[in-house]
Amino acid sequence: MIAEILSTGDEICLGTVIDSNSAHIALSLDEIGIRVTRHNCVGDDMGELAEILSEIGSRADIAVITGGLGPTIDDLSAAAAAKAVGVDLQLDHDAVKSIESYFAKFSRKMSRSDVKQAMLPVGASPILNTAGTAPGFIFKIGRCRCYFLPGVPREMEKMISQSVVPDILIFQGKPPDDISLRKELSVFGLPEALVDEKLTGFESLFPNVKLGMLARFPVITVKMTGTGKDRVRLADEIEKAVNWSAEKLGDKVFSKDGRSMEGEIAFILYKNKATVGVAESCTGGLISHLLTNVAGSSDYFLFSGVTYSNDAKQTVLGVSEETLQAYGAVSEETVKEMAEGARRVSGATFGLATSGIAGPSGGTVEKPVGTVCIGISTKDTTVAYTFNSPFKERLSNKQIFAICALDLLRKQLLIKDNK
Repeated sequence: MIAEILSTGDEICLGTVIDSNSAHIALSLDEIGIRVTRHNCVGDDMGELAEILSEIGSRADIAVITGGLGPTIDDLSAAAAAKAVGVDLQLDHDAVKSIESYFAKFSRKMSRSDVKQAMLPVGASPILNTAGTAPGFIFKIGRCRCYFLPGVPREMEKMISQSVVPDILIFQGKPPDDISLRKELSVFGLPEALVDEKLTGFESLFPNVKLGMLARFPVITVKMTGTGKDRVRLADEIEKAVNWSAEKLGDKVFSKDGRSMEGEIAFILYKNKATVGVAESCTGGLISHLLTNVAGSSDYFLFSGVTYSNDAKQTVLGVSEETLQAYGAVSEETVKEMAEGARRVSGATFGLATSGIAGPSGGTVEKPVGTVCIGISTKDTTVAYTFNSPFKERLSNKQIFAICALDLLRKQLLIKDNK
């Protein structure tokens, strides 16, 4: 089955808005066994939109189109779809009711301009939008079943899972008794090529499980998907595949359940009724940002101090002037005192601290760009580690430093958990 994605809008073509929608759609389709063959992008031009829709209609079986369904003059997708097929637009009453229902939640009435969003091509079937005003629609262009969705990510994502994927499964003629199971491993500390190399032989050992990889710097997700009719047998094979892969990848696997690093830390902290206080220098609050992105983080996250200057390290955390003068801010000695200070100030079970050189400047022969020192303090001991990232770009190093620090905390938590 040939599948394509079309993103519309000048802002996408010009790069002023990052097209995260296409990535989400492609992943959603991949999960049900449909591989996207092309990603297309076109601006807010009626002729170009109608032309690309006709092209897609002549070669694809399924297409998902995002953007251009709003009430403004540059929202052209519905009109372009109608033009590509040679039909008119008509007011869809189900779409009108959907828009009115959404506005009613906020005690507002639908304006005259909002009616435009309910004008769909003749022959289209509406896809109701419970997260916004613009309804989507299903419309056949040429040989292709096209799904038109809003460009707002949270609206699109909800409609993909609730309406588009179920409809595609029916369109595929997939037997209702088919079972699809999926497991993911989260990996940090290995390049994608080496992960692939370590998993050589997977296909022959587990022929009914499809292996895939997704790199989201600096983490790699190893995906395992199986489809069959016997749930017990399929689950057993996937579990064996997960355990085999985890053994091959060793301690670079930080989650067998596809969690993010911060999600895994949250899980272990909560399970152990443990808490953490964080002192950051080079990571500038990124660790704290990641940890507090997890719902319920107030149960375990007690303190964050971005102690960038030496004065802040001394005043807030109690790092001694002698330590800073003798070893410098980027040193194991300093991060040990930072971690102890974070734990003491917060009263947390664990204190976590970072200090490093993110770049692109500031490095020396002894401490080049990419150097990070990480300290972890408990009531029994304080340890510190030094790592060197190969990157010279600041944001990449901050991301690496943050995940590296959380991974060390994870390992320390597991030591405590196994005692």
